[in-house]
Amino acid sequence: MEALRLIEISRHALAQSRSAPEIVAEAWQIQALAQAIGSRLAMSGPAEVRGEARGLGEIGGRGCGVLDHPMVRSGGVRATQLTSVSDPQAALIGLNVLLGEVGIALVGVACATDDEGLYWQCIETIDTADESSDRVRGMLRRLAEHEPDRPPETVRGRAGPAGPVAEMGPAAGAV
Repeated sequence: MEALRLIEISRHALAQSRSAPEIVAEAWQIQALAQAIGSRLAMSGPAEVRGEARGLGEIGGRGCGVLDHPMVRSGGVRATQLTSVSDPQAALIGLNVLLGEVGIALVGVACATDDEGLYWQCIETIDTADESSDRVRGMLRRLAEHEPDRPPETVRGRAGPAGPVAEMGPAAGAV
């Protein structure tokens, strides 16, 4: 399945998650997706982003180390369905938005829980999502350096109505 489609499926699944275990399971799914996209781009993406992509794959792997969680196993690891990243820039913008959304969802879980273990798990996963987002933004900057005609707003994922973020849906511009 194409990266943009998996990102959109993940955004929908995260938005539908209501309980803390569902949100945490989706966070793991999203980190696995970040790892898969990073690994794919490291092998066959544009040359200027391969180093950062390798780092994204490594960070994503640290963030989804508990993939034997029952919530994840019941539906399988969504990222294993990744077959291509046909538009690296659009995929990275979408992934960056998704990482921001999962961070916000995890803050909500961390603030609402009395379980110290869950709290720290959320904090660690938020840090991992933030680190992944830094890598993604680095790759977007590198892509922009090699495309001087592209407006700088697309690098930050805040393009106007005609930009790639508008295609991701109404919440896509929120980072």
